[in-house]
Amino acid sequence: MIEVRFHGRGGQGVVTAAHILAEAIFRSQRFVQMIPIYGGERRGAPVTAFLRIDDEPIRITSQVEKPDCVVVFDPLLSKMTDVEAGLKTEGVAVLNETKPPEELRLYTRLSKIATVDATDIAVEVFGRTAIPITGTAMVGAFTACTGWADPSLLLEVVRNRFLGEMGEKNVRAAKMGLEKTRVRNL
Repeated sequence: MIEVRFHGRGGQGVVTAAHILAEAIFRSQRFVQMIPIYGGERRGAPVTAFLRIDDEPIRITSQVEKPDCVVVFDPLLSKMTDVEAGLKTEGVAVLNETKPPEELRLYTRLSKIATVDATDIAVEVFGRTAIPITGTAMVGAFTACTGWADPSLLLEVVRNRFLGEMGEKNVRAAKMGLEKTRVRNL
C-alpha cells in the first residue's frame, strides 16, 4: 500500500487535488482512499489530506502517520510544521519550491525529491490571489514525480471536474505542473 500526505492551506486546492488524484488512480483500476482533515475550516488555515493507493481493497480508515510520500503545496508550511514527520526512509517529497531539488536538504533520507514552482504557475494561469491556487499544478507535479497516476487520466479528470474556461485553466495548470517538475532520484 502506498500512503500519501498532502500539506497546504485552505484555498490552495489541497482537498480538491487529493480528490482529483483519487479519481484518476481509481480510473486506472486501482483501489484508492482519500481522507481530508480540516483545521479551522477557513481560507489560509492549514489543511491536510491523505491518500492511500493499493491493488487490494483498503480496510484502514485512519490518518496517514507514516507516509511514503509528502506533497507540500505551500513552501512556508515547512517553517511552521514538520511536514516530514513520519515520512518513511526512502520516501518521496513533492514540493512547491522555486529551488531545484539538488539544492534542498531534508532530514529524511529520500529516494526521490521533486520541486515545481506551483505558485508561479498559479499566478500565470489564475492571476494573483491572496492565496495562490496551486492545487492542479501540484497534481501535475505529483504525477510527474511518482508515476502513480496516469497523466492522460489525470488531465481527463481535471477537465471533467471544472467546467468551461475554469476547466481549461486547470488543465493548463496541471499540464504545466507535469512539464515543469524537476525530479531528483537520490
